[in-house]
Amino acid sequence: MGNKGYNAARHLRHRDENRRGGQGPQPSSLPVQSGTLADCITQHLEWLRVRNRTQAGLQSRRAELRLFAVWAQERDLIEPGQITRSILESYQRWLWQYRKKNGKPLTANSQSRRLSFIKTFFSWMCREWILEANPASEMVLPRNEKRITAEALSVQEIEAVLSVPDITDPLGIRDRAILELLYSSGLRRSEAVRLDVGDLNRDRHTLHIRQAKGYKDRIVPIGERALRWVQKYLDDVRPLLRMRTDEQRLFITVYGEGFSADVFGRMVTAYIRKADIGRAKGGTHLFRHACATHMLEGGADIRYIQQLLGHSSLEATAVYTHVSILKLQAVHANTHPAEHAQRAGTSAV
Repeated sequence: MGNKGYNAARHLRHRDENRRGGQGPQPSSLPVQSGTLADCITQHLEWLRVRNRTQAGLQSRRAELRLFAVWAQERDLIEPGQITRSILESYQRWLWQYRKKNGKPLTANSQSRRLSFIKTFFSWMCREWILEANPASEMVLPRNEKRITAEALSVQEIEAVLSVPDITDPLGIRDRAILELLYSSGLRRSEAVRLDVGDLNRDRHTLHIRQAKGYKDRIVPIGERALRWVQKYLDDVRPLLRMRTDEQRLFITVYGEGFSADVFGRMVTAYIRKADIGRAKGGTHLFRHACATHMLEGGADIRYIQQLLGHSSLEATAVYTHVSILKLQAVHANTHPAEHAQRAGTSAV
């Protein structure tokens, strides 16, 4: 087995944690004196943690509230009492005008989510008597958009991506196992990085997804092909990467520790781009969409897809019925009167 990739990265294993990178830029530092916005954000997050909010949800909320606090600090607004309704409306306009690195604006859904965190935060401060009046009570959130999901990758495109990792290299075997698992089981990125070795039941061909979105556990199947790649990774590669005997994460980096969600996502995106299938963007969610779409096209009931993906309602799963157009085309051809006339040769055209 060639291992040029593994050997090239092995010297990084003892690099100081601060030099490893991969986490992206962090919000600017904030004053944490008692009574400041930053202090209240910390208290608010602790209040939510005590009420058993998910770690992923807390991290998302922390990032968005800190960004608001940084925006306020840049305008010399340090304390909650300085925030008025007009200031919050200014922040809402700033979000609407904001452009990402690619020059595109935030979606209405993204703006709405950020502002909803702020509404909850100010409502909490009133409940805790930090504020006497809630400046966010009359804030009108942007109307959410219901967009059709981008067309799913075809089976041929998925296979093209799966063939990109160099399976003569230990890291390539690990990455092929990751891609196979994403496609087979339709996992979210956050679910894949939190998998422990013990969550894989090789005899039953299942994965135990623990504390997923909404703190819900579920059992999902893993296909025979994906299981073979994961088994090869566990037998031949993971022992090379593991640096601590107590490391439980299923997929680990060259540093011998579990992936962060950002690093994991960027790795998958890089393979999609290397496959040169015409997708300029997209990551783990493309495998999730493809899994659901291909199963629907193969005849799976949407309720089973709902269970596989861990959706709380059929409405969330129904987006994949928009993507899966092949069955609709077949039904249309077989049932529409104009199509019957066309086949009978009675069309006027």
